[in-house]
Amino acid sequence: MSERRFKVLAIATHPVQYMAPIFRRMASEPQLELHVAYCSLRGAEMAFDLDFQSSVKWDVPLLDGYAWTEIPNKGSGAESFFGLNNPGLAKLIREGRFDAVLCFVGYVRASFWIALRAAKTSHTAFVFGTDAHSLAPRDGKTWKMWLKKVLWPFLFRQADQVIVPSTGTLQMVKSLGIPAEKITLTPYSVDNDWWKSRSAKVNRDAARADLGAAPEQPIILFCAKLQPWKRPMDLLQAFAEADLAGSVLVFAGGGQQRAELEAQAVKLGLQARVKFLGFVNQSQLPALYFAADVMVLPSSYEPFAVVVNEAMCCGCPVIVSDQVGAARDLVAPVRAEFVFPAGNVTALAQTLRAAFANRDQLRETGMRGFAYVERHSPQRLIAATVDAVRKAVKVVQRGK
Repeated sequence: MSERRFKVLAIATHPVQYMAPIFRRMASEPQLELHVAYCSLRGAEMAFDLDFQSSVKWDVPLLDGYAWTEIPNKGSGAESFFGLNNPGLAKLIREGRFDAVLCFVGYVRASFWIALRAAKTSHTAFVFGTDAHSLAPRDGKTWKMWLKKVLWPFLFRQADQVIVPSTGTLQMVKSLGIPAEKITLTPYSVDNDWWKSRSAKVNRDAARADLGAAPEQPIILFCAKLQPWKRPMDLLQAFAEADLAGSVLVFAGGGQQRAELEAQAVKLGLQARVKFLGFVNQSQLPALYFAADVMVLPSSYEPFAVVVNEAMCCGCPVIVSDQVGAARDLVAPVRAEFVFPAGNVTALAQTLRAAFANRDQLRETGMRGFAYVERHSPQRLIAATVDAVRKAVKVVQRGK
């Protein structure tokens, strides 16, 4: 007897470059009949991205290979509660006869609550989660942490199954009193095969030459938006303190701190060795990761960071702060000393010096990461998602 096929609606804020390949794979999963509802088409259509400080349209297919619908947004589109207000979700859920709704829209958006209410009234399983691994907010305001302690237990009890992308998130949700049987670990993944195949085609010396670096010059890469909580300034200061001979620091990504970083590079006398690439589109990233000797993410707030997955798929070793969600699941198992305390510039500088003290060991670290990242594969993510849907549907059936 074949296993049941579940009709599932996935709700997402907008098309995302690392999630579209996962949706394509989900669409071919025999146990799922998938439809995706987008609250906007930002990313698939050219639009100004405030975080990148530039107009962005991803140059990889985002809407191919799976069924999708754009639900008109009656909100402003801003990063606010009513920025995403998609009342059409209610009709889609009520009339769609779905077994389950997978909601990837956060509870701080009106559309989340529209979808939740429609799912509850139509007896449709509702599955959602968080990628946060602590209650600490991005802006450090303690009142928000205390509010979460009160609100989040109530919030996650609304889910028929809570999905979490990392072991840190799993422990945090358990600490809120949510029973283990109501939580499913769905490990964050990118399209590993795409990243590995694209990086395998890169001429590393040519890619390094494009960055103005010789074959053996150390290249340190920062690949993220230039935002305060990602702490790119810490990396610039650590780069200066480490003083690695002939080294080059590359910032890939735009953002509000670019001007400040450029001014600081000049002040430190490093302008010739620090390169600002601005926004780098998806198709160009495999060459960038493959060219770099190490990628560094010093964030003080980072729920997971799939750039770690991307870099590892390209054989690039990764150094991260202990506040990056991927630190525990992906970086520490490969090389524990590549996790440093967030905000400690001297510790980061020491980690950089240690990394380049033995280039052979550094390359070996990249090879170990290349193998280890398969533990976060699309296949594992999708299998876990199917399991979460199955459990959630059983919960709803018991309650009828």
